[in-house]
Order: sequence, then C-alpha cells, then structure tokens
Amino acid sequence: MLSKTIQLNELAADVIKLSRNQLLVNLRFMDAALSRLEPMPLKGVPIATEGHFLVYDPVEVLKRYKADRAEPIRDYLHVVLHCIYRHMFVHTLVDHELWDIACDIAIEYSISTLNLKAAEAGRQAKQLLVFVELQKKAGMLTAEKLYRYFLDHRPSDAKMKELQGLFGADDHKLWYLTVTELRLMGIGAGGGSGSGGDGDQPGGSDGAPAPGSEQDWKDVSEHMQMDMETFSKRQGTQAGGMMQNLREVNREKYDYSEFLRRFAVMGEVMKVNDDEFDYIFYTYGLQLFENMPLIEPLEYKEVKRIREFVIAIDTSGSVMGETVQTFIQKTYNVLKSTESFFSKINLHIIQCDAAIQEHVKITSQDEFDAYLKTMTIKGLGGTDFRPVFDFVDELVENKEFQNLKGLIYFTDGYGTFPARMPDYTTAFVFIDDEYNNPDVPPWAIKLVLQRDEI
Repeated sequence: MLSKTIQLNELAADVIKLSRNQLLVNLRFMDAALSRLEPMPLKGVPIATEGHFLVYDPVEVLKRYKADRAEPIRDYLHVVLHCIYRHMFVHTLVDHELWDIACDIAIEYSISTLNLKAAEAGRQAKQLLVFVELQKKAGMLTAEKLYRYFLDHRPSDAKMKELQGLFGADDHKLWYLTVTELRLMGIGAGGGSGSGGDGDQPGGSDGAPAPGSEQDWKDVSEHMQMDMETFSKRQGTQAGGMMQNLREVNREKYDYSEFLRRFAVMGEVMKVNDDEFDYIFYTYGLQLFENMPLIEPLEYKEVKRIREFVIAIDTSGSVMGETVQTFIQKTYNVLKSTESFFSKINLHIIQCDAAIQEHVKITSQDEFDAYLKTMTIKGLGGTDFRPVFDFVDELVENKEFQNLKGLIYFTDGYGTFPARMPDYTTAFVFIDDEYNNPDVPPWAIKLVLQRDEI
C-alpha cells in the first residue's frame, strides 16, 4: 500500500513537472512566474496556492490528466495567473463567492486569448459564449470589473453553480486563511498569506521581498508586463485578456484625498496650538505663583487648508452627469474633512463644454451644501478646455483671487488644451475605465481614477 502511494505521488509530480515544462516552452515571457511555486502534495486539496506553494492532491491530478491531458497544463497556468494578478491578496470584506468566480472567469479568459494549443482543455469551448455575454454587460473581463458587475447583478444560485462548473479549476480557500491556519493544514506558508493572514513574512537579508509575498508577485507581474509590451510584442498582441488584467492590477493607485491636499496653503486658525506650547514654563508658573502660569497656550495655529480653488467640470456629451455629480460630492467630502477648509473660502465651480455654461462662487460650507442639492449639469456639447482658462485668467485680473493655488479639471480628456502654461497649478482628472489615458500638456498634472475610486 505504501509503495502504491509513493508511486502515485511520483506520477503526479511528473504530471505537474510536465505541465510546467510545456508552459515554459510556449510562454517564455512567463518563465520567472511558472517556476516560482513550490510543488507540495497534500491529500484533500485538488489544486490550490497561497502564493508560495502549489498544493495538489496527487490522485486528483492523475484523474484530471487521464480525463484530458491538457487539463493539468491549463490548471497549472490558471493557478500561476492568480498569483500574477495577486487575486489572493484581497480585502477581508470582499464577498468571497463573487470574488472567486470573478477571478476564475478573468483567468480562463486570459488563457483563452493566448491561443495556446497545449492548454486547450475541453472546458475552453464551453466558455466562449459566456465570455461574449459578459463582455457586453461588464466590459473588459478583469476580476475587478467582473466583481463590480456581479455585485450589482448577483447571479442566481443556479447560475452561480453553472459558472463555477465552467470556470472553476482550483480551490481558493487557502486565500482566506491565516498563516497559523495554513500551518495547521501542514502548509508552511512562505509569506504568501491570504487576506486574512498575519501579513507577509520579512524578506531576505538583502532586502528582497519574501517568496510568495504580495510584493514578490508584484515584482514578477510588473516585469512580465514590461516584457510583453517590449521584447515579447507578439505574445503581448495575442494575449489581449492577459494584458488587460496586467494593466488593471499593475496600474498606479491614487489617493484622491491626498492629491487634493497638494492645493492647500498655510494659514492661521483660532485653535490652541499644543505643538508650540511650553509646558515647562506653564507648570513652573503654577508651582511658583500657585494658580498663576507664566505662559498661556497660543490661541492660534498655522495649518495647511484650502482657501482659494477652482473646480472645472467638462459637461460635454461624453461625460456622464451622474459621474460628474459623484466627483463633486467626493471632492466636497474630502474638503469638508478635518482641516481641509478655512472658515472663509473662495471656491469657484465652472461648468464648460465648448463654452462656459455656468459659474458659481462658493464662500462657505453652507453654500457648498446648497449647491450640491440643486446642482444640474449644463451643456452636453463639444469639448474645449481653453474657455475655462481664459475665464479664470479674467477672474485673476479682476482680483477675484488673492493667491489662487490651483485648478482641477474633471474631464474625459478629449478636447483642446491651452497653448501656454497658466500661472497656477492645473490638474486634469480622468475617469478611465478602459485604460484610455489621454495625453496632457507637460505643465499639467494628470490623475487617472477608476469609477469606483470616486
């Protein structure tokens, strides 16, 4: 019995090794990723990973190989792509069922677009109609976009079971376990703990990220994307689904709240300044003269807040009104937060398509509240950025501003930019769900946000 178990383990290990080698021959640009997982046989887990180990049940691997020789190859690639897209490093509050199926669909779509003969398992043909249907409804088939779509249109139990049967290849339960829980299963986590884990293990003495950690796979993913976009152009052109997912997961994330604070200026507010208060003289005075301190706290403090600001809104036909209102609300929420606004402000909101459609001056939070309640989108024509800059220049000449710190222009980017740089900092904010990043003049700041980030 023992010898039979050893034989099964050896055969399964050979299948895993063969699958990896087949992929290495066909996908040279993935060599670092394909060799990164450490195989680990474990009964009861069909095939899974937590970022460091490729955990598999030898009997299950051999069954799949017997049924379809391409299936273990596709499964191996499926698991590795989960790591490359860093699907297991996810927020603890995510809906596990929806996230799992969104990730599996995105992975299978990526593999299908590779047109890799060796990985064309029987399930690929059955998936094509679902891909077409979801592309019409959700757009690009990345895990993030599919997850947002499923949150709004949750599949029925029957539909979910059908999708899991079509796209499920591995077990995701390791993603959501802590390092301790993984070790209790006999998996020596090498830093690739899931969302519920205890964090990444420290890197090596040379400062390199720990194997299987999120940073480790991020480095692999970014290197792979760069390779596909430069040296491996042929694969980059063919692997449309893979490039979509790589760009989504590797795109730079922005903190809009932090970005807005760049437009703040120093100013005094009536507030006790604990930072510059000398407790030594204060307590000494109390000791020397009993209840008479030698020094009192300062009643004013210098802080960075936004005093003068311009928000320009592109109201051309290509910019949706609901998104515009959400952006303004988001901006207001940030500005209204602690130490964002001075009590007296000078905020101008300008709506413009090819011409100025509306100009509103706001001097207090109460006026901002009232504006948000009655705000309507005006225009919906073409796009020209120049009228806004000309108008703001006029406001500056007419002494409407004392020290204009900056202008934020919310737009889709398709318009005519000014020929010269203005005297104030300018930022163009784009909502870009399809990786369409318009160029801006060299003097302007470009901020690209996903729709769910506002």
